[in-house]
Amino acid sequence: MISTSVKTTGNHYHIRTGKNILENELRDALSDHATDQLFLLVDQNVAKYHQDYINHSLRGITSNIKQFIIPEGESSKSISQYSNTLDFLLTNGIRRNIPLIVFGGGVTGDLGGFVAATALRGIPLIHVPTTLLAMVDSAIGGKTGVNHATGKNLIGSFYQPSAVISDIHFLNTLPDNEWVNGLSEILKYGAIHNDQIFEDSKIFLKGKPSDQDSDKLISLIDKCVKVKAEIVGKDELESGIRAYLNFGHTFAHALEKAADFHQISHGEAVFLGMLAAEKLSLSTGGTLKTNPLHAFRDLYKYRVPQEALSLDDLMGSMYADKKRTGANLTFVLLNKWQEPIVKTVEERELITSSWSVVFDEIERNRI
Repeated sequence: MISTSVKTTGNHYHIRTGKNILENELRDALSDHATDQLFLLVDQNVAKYHQDYINHSLRGITSNIKQFIIPEGESSKSISQYSNTLDFLLTNGIRRNIPLIVFGGGVTGDLGGFVAATALRGIPLIHVPTTLLAMVDSAIGGKTGVNHATGKNLIGSFYQPSAVISDIHFLNTLPDNEWVNGLSEILKYGAIHNDQIFEDSKIFLKGKPSDQDSDKLISLIDKCVKVKAEIVGKDELESGIRAYLNFGHTFAHALEKAADFHQISHGEAVFLGMLAAEKLSLSTGGTLKTNPLHAFRDLYKYRVPQEALSLDDLMGSMYADKKRTGANLTFVLLNKWQEPIVKTVEERELITSSWSVVFDEIERNRI
């Protein structure tokens, strides 16, 4: 088990990563909280495959457990699901000293975090990420929220958890495409901060990591966790360098919206977004001699039809992005690999040209 701490202005918590660690780490995380009853939010598929493991890990703590199942998929990051989840907590007597324990990937984690931030003006939150993407990215740093019809993650808040427990036991049932989803965020850390991550990520080139790769996988997850923890500790509310974590995401969010959040996964969109951002980096003065992302291209297979992606719609979505503060678009680009920069791009034609990489890549690896 590896432990990494996150220190922010108002909170200090630990991210523990290991295999079969849930029981011990839950007991430790709950030691400072009321446990006469516990409230769980559990992703539908996690409950299907891991309910016995969760129950076993909570044995002896309390028999008074209230559990609410979150339907799988991006549609659960909605105002209606947020309202339903609040109803579950409030009608069952949640108190401000009782933690909400959230088991799931990015969707359940973002939803659960926003619920914890706003129920009774804030209740303790323990994240148990169950996907690779959540372990390396979304469960860390306190971003919470739900989607709106006009865009992704437009309603939310910053709210730090009191603990994050990343038990790779949950990855045993992860579908192949979810491994690739997580890989994209891992590669992002390689692009902006630590080039050793590119080399370590080559364990994915032979398929999803096996039991023999457990130690390598735990080490790789922790490398990513340490990068994000360092950045979040310096910039909790994304007023400065935390923006670097959005490398590729301005393109990616536009792709997700154009594909109606279901024809392309977040990880697929982020990988394509990073390819586009690399091209835009070159067009605006970056000196990137090679592209280490290319080694992983064949792992990605795209379902979104080309006709669903209108350049005009994609550009419109980018200009509607919640992070835009002026007339022009601002991107996280690279001067060099591991040297990110936030840059405003005035030349619209450079942005449209960068989208060509995305269209070509989708056509290359369409299924």
